[in-house]
Amino acid sequence: MCGARGGKQRAGRALAAHKLTKGGSMFHHVFFWLKNSDDRDALIAGLESLRAIPQIRALHIGIPAATEQRDVVESGFAVSELMQFDSPADQKAYQDHPLHLRFVEQCGHLWSRVVVYDVEPICSSR
Repeated sequence: MCGARGGKQRAGRALAAHKLTKGGSMFHHVFFWLKNSDDRDALIAGLESLRAIPQIRALHIGIPAATEQRDVVESGFAVSELMQFDSPADQKAYQDHPLHLRFVEQCGHLWSRVVVYDVEPICSSR
């Protein structure tokens, strides 16, 4: 568990454990800004088509939440997708998969900006 109590010590243990299990699960989080907000449903449909790629362990598609406005919250994107993979190799296979390449080809004209965060988890709540 990650937390404030003993945070430094816990973080050190989490990093040490991570070194032992490197090559494990990873997350691929992508944020899309659209050229035209009317294209949101088309982008979501394109993202849904990616579910057929076998290397994707989990896929979550979302839009900005209606939460309190704060300086640290970026809510200017139109759609996000969060994928989980069992390994960086699976994420690479996803990147090269024909369905992903088709998605980029067919939907790439819809977005004006894309930001990607690829994350290797080092601690978990469970």
